[in-house]
Amino acid sequence: MLRMESDTFDLLDLQLLSALEVDGRAPFSRIADVLGVSDRTIARRYRRLCAEGGLRVVVLRDAVRLGQDQWMLRLRCAPDGAAVIADALARRPDTHWIGLVSGGTEIACITRPRSPGDHDDLLLGKLPRTPSVVEIRALQLLHRFYGGPVGWLPKFRALREEQIAALRPDLPEPGPARLEPDDAPLLAALERDGRATYPELQRATGRSESAVKRRLAALIASGAVYVDIEYDCGILGYPRAAILWITTAPGALDSVGRTLATHDEIAFASATAGPSHIVVTAVVRDTAALYAYLSGPLGRLEGVQHVEATPFLRRVKQLTYRPGR
Repeated sequence: MLRMESDTFDLLDLQLLSALEVDGRAPFSRIADVLGVSDRTIARRYRRLCAEGGLRVVVLRDAVRLGQDQWMLRLRCAPDGAAVIADALARRPDTHWIGLVSGGTEIACITRPRSPGDHDDLLLGKLPRTPSVVEIRALQLLHRFYGGPVGWLPKFRALREEQIAALRPDLPEPGPARLEPDDAPLLAALERDGRATYPELQRATGRSESAVKRRLAALIASGAVYVDIEYDCGILGYPRAAILWITTAPGALDSVGRTLATHDEIAFASATAGPSHIVVTAVVRDTAALYAYLSGPLGRLEGVQHVEATPFLRRVKQLTYRPGR
């Protein structure tokens, strides 16, 4: 179990973040009741986490449930061009988890193209014509072992099972995971602010509050979308992260991936098509902790044949992009 280590934030802040991972649209009154504090305390803590901890609640499409392709890009760049290219990628709505790695000469990025044309435009059009891009490696994500609707915070075990159950939203029976064309204004508003009120969503969509409420509940229940949060892991005492490119024995791919998903350090894990078989994001306190993980739990894992570690130098984008941060 992970332990929070922070001079600024405390257990209640961690519990609030954990509650928002369970239901990012839960009213402050329900969160306050579950955590045993006042509504005003939760509202105050939420505002401080937004201002000082990078907290933001968003609603995202789940590419896995929708059957959409996802790609992990590794772009090797000229040293003076990487930051500019990373910022340009960050402004695209189909990119997430962009970071400068390998001393700032490589960009790592997940793309979720919403149509084949978007994918072709990026990989066959814009990037190859960018002078500062020296090499492009695109690895298709094949199977998610950890991540997406399941965040990293449950590994702190800050909430009891009964608290988690009390926070889970009441949803209708799930239907097929499918988006309709007229969902676009609703999702655009929720990608900007996952806690947008129903009156705000009514104004953004032109639909009645009751219709918006029913449609959002149906989308979440089906798994087509999920409510997620982004925040600075450094506020919890874990400011360092690295992408690990793991090669396994062919027959060990699934067992290694499932085991990695249980490791406290792992915030994301997926099987990939490409030179490596699994890509993971490890979040740690410091470089000593990264070494301890590489030489310990990962190094001892049966079936792992090779590991390449690329520490993050700077994160440019998590789920959303805010210039100048």
